[in-house]
Amino acid sequence: MMNFRSAVVVLCMFFLSTMTKAQYTMHKMVTVGYTYQNQSFGELGGKLLFLKNDDVIYRLGASALMGSANSKFAVMPKLQAEVLLNFEKNVDFYHSYYFLMGAEGTNKYIAPKIGVTLFGLLDLTGGYAFPIGDARLNGKEMKGLNVNLTLNIPTVFIHDMFK
Repeated sequence: MMNFRSAVVVLCMFFLSTMTKAQYTMHKMVTVGYTYQNQSFGELGGKLLFLKNDDVIYRLGASALMGSANSKFAVMPKLQAEVLLNFEKNVDFYHSYYFLMGAEGTNKYIAPKIGVTLFGLLDLTGGYAFPIGDARLNGKEMKGLNVNLTLNIPTVFIHDMFK
């Protein structure tokens, strides 16, 4: 558990230190999605999006993975950090998609991931999860292929819908 905490602290400090060099804009998002990690999980949480320009975007998030493992309902907390990249200049259409690199961690596994995102709103990522020690979820080992499909809804959009 200590290694997980240390990794999260180092990752957060890295992203926060890169953001102190320039003025970044922050946007809040609500996330809902699907995660496959040796089992199917629904995901509900939030993310903070940091950007200075639209070529490189940083996102930090926290969510809860909810699903059934060995016929028992289970909830896992999840932290994630992502970098969205698109270096096409002065072409708006190409900024409709971004390449995504990042990592996610729970109290059971850590998973580096890569993928694509459409407008930063719909993410499709894949990676490989490495278990933390002997951690199991209701007796099920959480390692192997990791696939995520996530919808990120900006809170500004939610606010404008109910005006």
